[in-house]
Amino acid sequence: MVHLMLCVILLMVALPFIYVVFSSFASKQEILTRGFFLLPKVWVIDAYGYLLSNANFLSAFRNAVHITVAGTFINMSMTCLMAYGLSKTWLKGRRVLNFLVLFTMIFGGGLIPTYLVVKGLHLLNSYWALFLTAAIAPFNLIVMRSFFQNIPGELEEAARIDGCSELGLFLRIVLPLSMPAVATFTLFYAVQNWNTYFNAILYLNDSARWPLQVFLRQMLIQAVMSMEREAGDFEFGPAVKMAAVVLTALPLLVIYPFLQKYFNQGMLLGSVKG
Repeated sequence: MVHLMLCVILLMVALPFIYVVFSSFASKQEILTRGFFLLPKVWVIDAYGYLLSNANFLSAFRNAVHITVAGTFINMSMTCLMAYGLSKTWLKGRRVLNFLVLFTMIFGGGLIPTYLVVKGLHLLNSYWALFLTAAIAPFNLIVMRSFFQNIPGELEEAARIDGCSELGLFLRIVLPLSMPAVATFTLFYAVQNWNTYFNAILYLNDSARWPLQVFLRQMLIQAVMSMEREAGDFEFGPAVKMAAVVLTALPLLVIYPFLQKYFNQGMLLGSVKG
């Protein structure tokens, strides 16, 4: 019964995605006239050719990659550095800083005050507005701090005796031993940055800076589409929307298998130590 229920749940989750993937290879006429289907009668790649030759889509894809790579690097750098500092019992003011971190998990500054701060710092229409407003996730910070606290102090003392600096100790000893946690939260932050949507609409006024998720929203929701091919016999249709969904999800689907081993270890250790 357990296996049967899991198979039913898997089918419910996978079926819509399978439909989207196969529909992206179908023609507009088949999608509109045939109804629900899994395998198209005629396989075409016009939708992918349309997107990969569209300047707006390519620009949004580049923006999403830039936001994900730079944002994840900033997220992990600030999270790991702060977690490493808070893991030291000799740090002055450690209790106050830990309380402030926990406080932000319960109470937030609010949308309007945050927007006013970003505007006051002249960060509107800048990617820094996306990076700095979500630089550190409190939950991720607390779990990382727990990882660092469980690293034997003897290793750090031996490294200091050998002449290793604090930065070298952090980079050569602490981070390699915490790789499961680092890989896990790198994946979390990467997904967060890749799927950024609301903050991009809120802080980015220039449509040329919009990431892929905002571009996808323009395609799926707006009735009047701004991108149309002037030449050729290909007509914008549902298959292009399906192809856009597939291309949007594809990078994360490619990256996840390489981090799955570390992801599983990080979640298991975090459930015990966090």
